[in-house]
Amino acid sequence: MATTWNTTAQVARRMSRQARRDTSPEVAIRSALHASGCRFRVAYPVPGLARCSIDIAFPRRRVAVFVDGCFWHDCPEHGSRPKTNADRWGAKLAANRSRDRRVDEHLMGRGWNVLRAWEHEDVSFVRAKVLEYVRGPDAPVGS
Repeated sequence: MATTWNTTAQVARRMSRQARRDTSPEVAIRSALHASGCRFRVAYPVPGLARCSIDIAFPRRRVAVFVDGCFWHDCPEHGSRPKTNADRWGAKLAANRSRDRRVDEHLMGRGWNVLRAWEHEDVSFVRAKVLEYVRGPDAPVGS
């Protein structure tokens, strides 16, 4: 049985236009990684899970990078909760967090390193973190 969201047409339209991939933070991180010589896959399917994809994947190195939006992934620093339909939104955001943990555990169980970056994090910080996993801890960050 489908549950309806009691929402206005304006809100529904705005939410349907939200980018699911190629967001500004994701593109900025990918650009920084590419400029560092990294080659990666975008929207890479999570092995063994339907309807889930890795934002930035390094399949040979088994490194998965997710760029999480502050609203949709309930950032403790910047996340906000809508006042309209608060119970339903609370459940939705909790389900998103739960799904994130399941995907992380699934990938780690298959030998992947999982990195999650918030959309508000500094691009150079995220880049350095990713390079450490992709190239190893002894590789120079600027290379």
